[in-house]
Amino acid sequence: MMKFFKLSLVLFLVHTTLIAQDLTFEEYNPKSTLVIPGKTIKKAKFPFIDVHGHQYNMPKQDLSPVVAAMDTLNMGIMVNLSGRSGKDLQQSVANIAKNFPNRFVVFANVDFDGVGKKDWAKNAVNQLREDVKNGARGLKVYKSLGLRNKDTDGNRIAIDDKRLDPIWALCGELGVPVLIHAADPKSFWDTFDGDNERWLELKTHPRRKREANDPAPWEQIIAEQHNMFKKHPETTFINAHMGWFANDLGKLGELLDEMPNMNVGIGAIIAELGRQPRFAKAFFIKYQDRILFGKDSWKPEEFPTYFRVLESNDEYFPYHKKYHAFWPMYGLDLPDDVLKKVYYKNAVRIVPGLDKSLFDE
Repeated sequence: MMKFFKLSLVLFLVHTTLIAQDLTFEEYNPKSTLVIPGKTIKKAKFPFIDVHGHQYNMPKQDLSPVVAAMDTLNMGIMVNLSGRSGKDLQQSVANIAKNFPNRFVVFANVDFDGVGKKDWAKNAVNQLREDVKNGARGLKVYKSLGLRNKDTDGNRIAIDDKRLDPIWALCGELGVPVLIHAADPKSFWDTFDGDNERWLELKTHPRRKREANDPAPWEQIIAEQHNMFKKHPETTFINAHMGWFANDLGKLGELLDEMPNMNVGIGAIIAELGRQPRFAKAFFIKYQDRILFGKDSWKPEEFPTYFRVLESNDEYFPYHKKYHAFWPMYGLDLPDDVLKKVYYKNAVRIVPGLDKSLFDE
């Protein structure tokens, strides 16, 4: 009996060892044994404005739980980019005005699928003008423009399509910014193999993978966006996700120099900054008037990663999503004057009508 028990134990241990050795890359996520100073930062050092927020049900939403979470983070104002248009936008503005008049603002959205219809531009301009009159503080353009939106002839609508020019010109005329998300990370267009840095993300989220020309090369879509910025120098643009050049800050600096009406938001790319702390810090100092804080998805538990990267000098701490970054983060330790600009001063300057009293020093 004892021999049988010992044999069973040996077989169990061998089986367990083989299973442990047969881990997939998705499963392998070791806990670091490195012991160094540093701690999680749960609340931002200064009040901040999230210029890349989303609250999809704002017309009828109870905003109290959102504000309670914002307070724990030290978030002064959330810019809800999902304001939609017309009656929906009016209801969101009314909800804000009634309950939390200084904690939220909304951006309007434009439906580009109608491009090609008679008087489309005229009607779109009139609606956007009305939305701004009714309280929209800017225009948010989703990545569907350039990727999925088609005109009435079934053709992909390029971001720099001349039929859209009246929209961008109106924003310049009204003094409201355009926050635009174009394309996605270039790796989504690259070959899906072991050399692709986003392999894990594409493996776990296969719908994000694109072929080289689906629906156009990445370089073409990005160039269309830049062409549009250049055609409308009087309009202020906020390029979401650092225009997907957070992994090439040298190139991004050249683009900022070339297009003085382009600003950048840091939503969903903090992992890129956290792996190049010295270079990124120098970039933030140089372009401190052009960078705005934004998170993108409303997940309060993920904000501390942003705070720690921006504020601390901590080393080798984990990111909150392995499939976005399987590498550790390092803090940029930004100077207070730069941090304040990123957190709120740049947004207060660019987005009209924000309550400055929330950020008195």
